[in-house]
Amino acid sequence: MLVVLWLVVGGITGPYSGKLSSVSTNDPAAFLPSSAEATQVNTLAKDFQGREVNPALIVYQRSDGITAADKKAVARKADSVRSIDGVVRGVVGPIPSKDGKALEVVVPLDGTLGDETATVVDQVRDRMESGLPPGMQAYVTGPAGFAADLGSAFTGIDGVLLLVAVAVVLVILIVVYRSPILPFVVLLSALFALSLASGVVYFLTDQGVLTLNGQSQGILLILVVGAATDYALLLASRFREELREEASRFAAMRIALRQSLEPILASGITVILALICLLVSDLNSTSSLGPVAAIGIACALASALTFLPAVLVLLGRAAYWPKRPKLGSEHPERSGVWGRVADLVARRSRPLWIGATLLLVVGCAFLPTLKASGVPQSALFLQTVESVTGQQVAADHFPGGTGSPVEIIGSAGKAEQLVATAGKVDGISSAQLLGDSGRPVGPGTPPKTVYGRVEIQAVLTDPPDSDAAIATVQQLREAARAVAPDTLVGGATAIQLDTQQTAERDRALIIPIVLAVVLILLMLVLRSVLAPVLLLASVVLSFAATLGVSALVFNHVLDFPGADPSVPLFGFVFLVALGVDYNIFLMTRVREEALRLGTHDGIRHGLAATGGVITSAGIVLAATFSALSVIPILFLAQIAFIVAFGVLLDTFLVRSLLVPALAEDIGPRIWWPSKSFR
Repeated sequence: MLVVLWLVVGGITGPYSGKLSSVSTNDPAAFLPSSAEATQVNTLAKDFQGREVNPALIVYQRSDGITAADKKAVARKADSVRSIDGVVRGVVGPIPSKDGKALEVVVPLDGTLGDETATVVDQVRDRMESGLPPGMQAYVTGPAGFAADLGSAFTGIDGVLLLVAVAVVLVILIVVYRSPILPFVVLLSALFALSLASGVVYFLTDQGVLTLNGQSQGILLILVVGAATDYALLLASRFREELREEASRFAAMRIALRQSLEPILASGITVILALICLLVSDLNSTSSLGPVAAIGIACALASALTFLPAVLVLLGRAAYWPKRPKLGSEHPERSGVWGRVADLVARRSRPLWIGATLLLVVGCAFLPTLKASGVPQSALFLQTVESVTGQQVAADHFPGGTGSPVEIIGSAGKAEQLVATAGKVDGISSAQLLGDSGRPVGPGTPPKTVYGRVEIQAVLTDPPDSDAAIATVQQLREAARAVAPDTLVGGATAIQLDTQQTAERDRALIIPIVLAVVLILLMLVLRSVLAPVLLLASVVLSFAATLGVSALVFNHVLDFPGADPSVPLFGFVFLVALGVDYNIFLMTRVREEALRLGTHDGIRHGLAATGGVITSAGIVLAATFSALSVIPILFLAQIAFIVAFGVLLDTFLVRSLLVPALAEDIGPRIWWPSKSFR
């Protein structure tokens, strides 16, 4: 019955896995809270311009100088682009550069297009770049160009990412279990979980309850496949153990499910609650990931605890063919590699945990070198895209901020003072009041006034996404408020500045909340105080070491320009929650065995019994997160490395050596304040 039910669920929700892109948005302006200054400016600017505008900047270049024929050709193209749906009035250009080698055309697009921006930009590119005079080069850049290229980077994310993740997991499972049946059963469980999660997320996003973007979409896919596979492996491993003790496959599953239910549920709930903590973020892109990913984990739990047991019971011992577990046969995990590791931990516990700790401390030493204060928008792409090339070309011939002006909204009574003040700020090329047409007005011409306010556009000297431009906007805000305290400064650069500042605030707030939530859950699961504190400390130490190693790799191997402030936060949430997962798997089994055999023997038996399955789960999870690197976006590549490396570090060092060795050295006191252990 359960299998049939999941087949129906999969049939209904499966198609939505390929439709998530249709309800996702990748507009950076939509990620900021309504209280952010740049968001307030966006809202007020609609009153001046009549609508929200997202400009595309077309840059033309000829190395030996622009000709009269070039200007006429570009002017004709500027006229023709006005008829494209989504292009609003106010096309400006062609504007010649001072060096005579370039032209610019500003094409304002409807700012409410959302993901349709990419389609409109493609049409603009076709008209503006085709049939040019020989020797002339053209590039579409600006905020709309960047938005289109970002959307293109996520194109096909559903198919490509899923294919890579499933292929990697399948290969690992076949190598580990040497069975042609079990890997497909486990993967089917994960795919059903993903189908259900996709259907739920699609419905809630389509109804406006959730906000979904490309990065959340990719993380959802990877997290569901990885977590569902981990839970499935734990249950399948315990079922195999019980088949050696029980003649009936039904009795074996009852015991396996009863013994696995607590650690799997505890693990899943820990991850869900850690993700829900992201809701306190002020960034919509971060806060929305919390419920999206939590839904995915809930679906992974549902599939692993209902569909998988039903299928395994139906297959029985055949699921593990050709190495079927026979009744009364030896448990290989107790005498294999992990049996020897458990014996080593018992004999050399203190040197092992001290050595493992020192190794992690060495990794932590490089943590201060991690550059996570933000990166230019042009550095988000890991491949060459037209918008980045176009911005570089524009910066060679024009003030860097042309096409992405800073927007200043202030008191009409202070209009001239604000213009003069803005023009004196280092990094500002020019500043002008705007009239009724949304275009700059000259001296003596009255600007457009709305509710006693005027709008001023300032052009940055530096590229709009550069650190220098961000510093200029900060100075401009201070200078403008000295003239009129209620002045607001927005625009593309201000959006980037506010996003970075909000992400830094989120990081400082959310990390302590996650730590508190995870600690409380561990105390409830292990019925102890000391063990959870030590487990959480080990995971935090492992996370810090992971960031230290990541800093070395990012700075000196991959030569990344830096990282977004939210990268450490996302890495923390995933690694702490998932790292605690493996400690929960281990220590719940150790606790079970310790109640029966005593603490020291319980540690040996628990480590030997879970070593193989937890290691396999760690490898699978690391491999699935590594699949995120197929998307050519800096943020996802960094998250892929941090989580993959951190999971492997937790799996092979923290959970395998540090935690059991420390528990062995402390002895029964590890369960303090409980006195039920010896």
